[in-house]
Amino acid sequence: MKVALLSDCYPPRTGGIESQVGDLAAQLVAAGHEVEVFTATAATPVGLGARPPAAEASRPDGVQVHRLDTPLALGLPVNPLALPEARRLLAAGGFDVAHVHMGVVSPFAWDMADLTTDLGLPTALTWHCVLDRAARPLGPMVRRWADRGAVLSAVSGFAAEGVRRAAKGEPVAVLPNGIDPSLWAPPLVEVAPSPLVEVRAPASLETRPVRLVTATRLAPRKRVGALLSVVAAARRRIGPGAMTLDVYGEGPLRRWLEARVSALGLDDVVRLRGRVTRPELAAAWARADGYLSPTRLEAFGIAALEARTAGLPVIARADSGVREVVTDGVSGLLAPDDAGLADALARLVADDTLRTRIAAHNRRIPPAQTWDRVVALAVDEYRRAGA
Repeated sequence: MKVALLSDCYPPRTGGIESQVGDLAAQLVAAGHEVEVFTATAATPVGLGARPPAAEASRPDGVQVHRLDTPLALGLPVNPLALPEARRLLAAGGFDVAHVHMGVVSPFAWDMADLTTDLGLPTALTWHCVLDRAARPLGPMVRRWADRGAVLSAVSGFAAEGVRRAAKGEPVAVLPNGIDPSLWAPPLVEVAPSPLVEVRAPASLETRPVRLVTATRLAPRKRVGALLSVVAAARRRIGPGAMTLDVYGEGPLRRWLEARVSALGLDDVVRLRGRVTRPELAAAWARADGYLSPTRLEAFGIAALEARTAGLPVIARADSGVREVVTDGVSGLLAPDDAGLADALARLVADDTLRTRIAAHNRRIPPAQTWDRVVALAVDEYRRAGA
């Protein structure tokens, strides 16, 4: 099958949609499909989401990338002038299906959805966001694409609810984000006489603080301020010296967060580690004891899934897509609100037995969202679009 993947964002930018579209392209090629990517992301974008140009060289062989960017956008993945060239390439490309990856604000993807459905190209639309209050204003566009034959999906059942409201009755499938467990699995070491036994010594309040981690963009939508408030509330209950929190990621709120950490008296608890590579993140997860996510209205929670795959108990809010990758009391703890999140954090830090049990489950049982399953679901969507 020849597949066109269309997305505003793509590597070398970093983020959820970027990494997922890049990985999906590689996995489709590995499964024997032909893939071309259409994106408004430049090869060397500027700004907070940029990575070194070397990231482009790491893309898998066999994925042709059409970068329909413009310097007028100053590094943003936006180009309203891309339509003529995209139309020419798509019309002449002999594609079996177009797979457009949507966000709440995705002008390039919206243009591409208009274009592929206008061309009569079988089109699958996947939302990587929670539409929430945007469901109503976006409704006419969604229904227009569906009337032209596009099939609709979202990365979680939680996100699909908003797409269904916008589409007013059109069927909406769930096409989750995927993960390669081998990139996140805890390290194995040889321990005689047993071969290759996993070793992760449980943290104990008598030996060292419980090491918590999180990966997020330091931006208001990710509720990083609420993250610090939750940590401060939990610390008041369990006392000083019980835990640390390493925050991985960058964003516009970094300086404000630094000041907020000091204002809350968390200088001995919270460390802002900045942006790191995926292997560096996996190494940090291997040293940690738990993962904390404060997000609401998160469509999926890929970072939480990565942590769960690495064997970490995940503490998160239940009113987000994280609830579809974490089972309360089994692979993590889910809370209805921030007060419950602080309760869950204090409980996990204080209870060695609970933490060890959940970690053992997560190391033993792989997640359901492995790439072989996700690619199969994607191909099902492509066939549904073709039908």
